[in-house]
Amino acid sequence: MRHTVLRPAAALFLFLCVWTAVTERSHGQQSAGPALPFPASAWRAIAHGKPAEAESLARARPADDPAAVAILAHLTLDKGRYDDAIAMLRPAVNRVPLSDAALELALLLQKLGRSNEASPLLNVLLRASPNDHGSLTRAARAAAALGNDARNANALFRAASASGSNPALDTEWGLLFFDKYNYPEAVKSFKQALAADPEWAPAHAGLARTLAEDDPPAAAAEATRALEIDPHLTDAELLLAQLDLDNTRWDAARERIARVLEFNPSHLDARALAAAITYVRGDRQAFDAEVKQTLAINPTFGEIYRVAAELSARNYRFDEAVGLAREAVTLDPANARAHAELGMHLMRTGDEAQARQSLERAFKIDPYDRVTFNLLALLDSLDKFVEIREGDIILKLDPGEAPVMREYAMPLAQEALKTLSAKYHFTPKGPILVEIFPKHDDFAVRTLGLPGMIGALGACFGRVVSLDSPHARPSNPFSWQATLWHEMTHVITLQMSNQRIPRWLTEGISEYEETQARPDWGREMEIPFALALERGKTLKLADLNSGFTRPDTIALAYYEASLLVDHIVQAYGQPKLQALVKSYGEGLEGNDALEKRMGVTLPELQASFDKALDTRFGAIRAALRAIPGATEEGGRGERPAPADITTLRAAAQAHTGNYEAQLAYGQALAAAGDRAAFEPLEKAAALVPGATGEQSPHAVMARLAEQLGDPARAMTEYRALLAQDHTAVDAARRLAALAEKSQTQPILMHAYERIVAIDPFDPAAHSGLGQLALKDNQPQTAIREFKAALAIGPADKASAHCDLGEAYLLANRPADAKAEALAALEIAPSFDRAQELLLRSIKGSGASGNRQ
Repeated sequence: MRHTVLRPAAALFLFLCVWTAVTERSHGQQSAGPALPFPASAWRAIAHGKPAEAESLARARPADDPAAVAILAHLTLDKGRYDDAIAMLRPAVNRVPLSDAALELALLLQKLGRSNEASPLLNVLLRASPNDHGSLTRAARAAAALGNDARNANALFRAASASGSNPALDTEWGLLFFDKYNYPEAVKSFKQALAADPEWAPAHAGLARTLAEDDPPAAAAEATRALEIDPHLTDAELLLAQLDLDNTRWDAARERIARVLEFNPSHLDARALAAAITYVRGDRQAFDAEVKQTLAINPTFGEIYRVAAELSARNYRFDEAVGLAREAVTLDPANARAHAELGMHLMRTGDEAQARQSLERAFKIDPYDRVTFNLLALLDSLDKFVEIREGDIILKLDPGEAPVMREYAMPLAQEALKTLSAKYHFTPKGPILVEIFPKHDDFAVRTLGLPGMIGALGACFGRVVSLDSPHARPSNPFSWQATLWHEMTHVITLQMSNQRIPRWLTEGISEYEETQARPDWGREMEIPFALALERGKTLKLADLNSGFTRPDTIALAYYEASLLVDHIVQAYGQPKLQALVKSYGEGLEGNDALEKRMGVTLPELQASFDKALDTRFGAIRAALRAIPGATEEGGRGERPAPADITTLRAAAQAHTGNYEAQLAYGQALAAAGDRAAFEPLEKAAALVPGATGEQSPHAVMARLAEQLGDPARAMTEYRALLAQDHTAVDAARRLAALAEKSQTQPILMHAYERIVAIDPFDPAAHSGLGQLALKDNQPQTAIREFKAALAIGPADKASAHCDLGEAYLLANRPADAKAEALAALEIAPSFDRAQELLLRSIKGSGASGNRQ
C-alpha cells in the first residue's frame, strides 16, 4: 500500500469501534415544560426560539456570572455583532477560564479564523478535570471543535450523557456524528434530543441536515418545523436554501439567504452560500466582491471557496470545482473538509493520483472522516484493477472480472461513443475513464464517498463513468450494458453543454438513447407510468427537475423525461434537441433555452406533450383502469381471490378490455394447469403489450406451455417476454434449455446472447455461444466466448480447454491450439479429445474432429 500517511489496520479497527458501534446512553427524559435551573433554562429558551426570555433570565443573574455572560454574548453574536460579543466575554473568561463563557469565546474566535487564540482556550477546557456534567460537556464540545481527536470527543460526550443526557448535549453529539458522516448515529442523537424535548429547534435542524441527501422532503419538513419554533434558526434556513438550489430554485434560495443576512449581516455560512450562487450563475465579479467582503470578517475563511466548489459540483461543473477547492485549501490549509472535497472533485475529473494526495492531506488532519477514509480505501482497491486503454477510453476492471468483462465492456463503450458522437455531431474530450465495480458499495463510495445509493446503477461526471457490474447485484438482475450506454450518453450531453445541462434533459436523453440502441432496454416503467398518468400523478414539466430529488418520484421522473425527449424529437426534430443541449453551454437557461432554440414556450410544450401522452398511452390507460366499484390496493384494482374461478371468469367476461381482469382469470386457470388460460392471457398481453415480470401474461403462458408439453409455444412466449423485458435472465435460460432440446439454432443463439448480456459470468452460455460460432465458421467469436468460459471456471475445465483449442485451430493459430491441448492433458492425461487436438495442432490442421 503506497501511502504518505500511515493508515494501519489498527486505525480501521478503532474507527469502526468508535463510529459504528451502537453506544449505550443514559435516557434521562427532560420535557420542555418543567422549570430548569439557570443556565439550562436560558439555553432552552434559545433552543425554543425565545431569545427575549433567555436575555431576561441572564440579566436577572449577577453581572459577573460567566454563564449569564455566555448567554448574552451568544444572543449578541447571533446578530453578527462579533466584536461586541468578544468584549463581553473576555473579562468573564479572565475571571473564570473554565466556564461557558470561555467555550463561547473560543468557538467565536474559531469562527472568525483566529485559531491561534481559540485553540489555547479549547485545550484548557478539554484538559480540565471532569468535576461535573457541565465540565464534561464543555470538554466534549471543545474536543469536537478542535477536530483532531473525534474518538476522544465521542468518549467525552458518552461520559457526559451517562451523568445526565439532555437535548442540548444530544444535539451537539449528533452534530459530531454528522460532521464525520456517521449518519445513523447522528439520527439517533437528534431523535433522542427530540424525544426529550420536541421543541428543541436545533435538533430538528440537525436531523434535517442528516436526512437531506437520502430524503429531501423529510429534511425539508424537519427544517420547516425548526423554523416554526425559531424563525431565526439559520441552520434550518440555509438547509432549505440548499434544497432549493438542488431543485434550481435560485430565487427562492436567495430569499432564504437574504432573511439570514438581514438578521445577521456577518453570517459567514450565509455569505458563502450567497457567493456560491453568484459564481454558479456566472457572475464572477459579484463572487469576487462577496469573497472580499467575507474575508474582511474572517481572513482565513476557505469555506467561501469550498462552498462554491461544492455547489459547482452539484451542478456537474467538476473542473471548476477543482479550481475553487484549490483556492479553499490555499486560504485555509488546515481545512480537512476542503482537502477531502478537493480529492473527491479530482476523482470526478479522472485525476486519481492528485486525488490521493489531497485525500492523504485530509486524512492527516482528520483521520476520523468516513468519506476520506472510504475514498482512500477505494483508491487502494483501484490500484489493483486491470487497466485497458483503447483510443479515448480507459477501462478499469476488477482483476477477477477483467478476463470476461474486457471482452464486452470495451467494445460496447466504443460502440456507444462512436454512435452517439456521430448522432450528436460532437466529439467529447478524453480520455474517458470507465470503472466497473463488482461491489455496489465501492461504486457508491466512488460516486459519493459513502456506501448506500441502493437505487443507483451508474454515474457519470463528464469524463468519468462508474457503474455496478452484474456481480454487484446477484439477486437483482439488471442490464449493465444498458447502464453503460446510459452513462456514455451523459458523457456526450454533459460535455456538449459545458456541464450546464439541466438534470431532466441529460437523464431524459440518456434514457431515450437506451431505447434507441436496444428497443428492449428501458421498458419496465411503462405500466407504472400509465397508472400514474391515469391517476393524475405524473409530473408537470415545470416540476420535472425537482422530481429527481424525491424518493417517491425519481423513477417516474426518469421515465417521463425520456418520453419528453422522444416527444421533442418526434415533434421538433433531432437538430432542435441538439440545439437545446448546446444552448445551456451558451448561457441560456430554462424557458429561454426552449424559446430561443426550439421556438416553443413551456406551456406550449406542456400542451403538445400532454396530447402525445394521450395518444401513446390512451389504450393502455383504459386497459389498466380500475373496474368500477373495485377499491385500489397497492397501485392496482383489488381483484377477487384467485381460487374463485367462477368470480374471476365472470369479471373477465364482463370486462373484456380490462387487463387486470383478464390477467387474474388467466393466472388462476394457469395455476390449475388449464389450457383455457391462454385465451384470457392472450387478451391481457394484447391489452398491455409491454407487461414485464414473472407474473406478466407471456411469462405465465410460457410456463403453462412447458407444463402442457408444448415447447414450441413455450419458446414463442419466452421470446415475446424477452422482447419486452431486458433483465429476464431466468426466462432466457429456460428458452435456451428448450432450444437446445429442439436444436433450434437461431433461437438458441438469441437465448445465449441474452443470458450473456445480463449475466456475463455464466460459463454455460459462453460455451454454448462458442459452439454455435464454431458451427458458423466464426473463429474469433468462438475464441472470445471460450476464453470467457475458461476465465469463469467451467465444471469441465479439460473440455473447455479443448473447445478453445479447436477455435484456435479454426483461426489458423496452431501454436495456441497446442497450448490448450497440453493444458487439457495436464488436467486429464488420458482425455482422447485433448490427445487428438494435440496431434492436429502439431499438424496445423483446422479440421474439427470428434468431440467427447
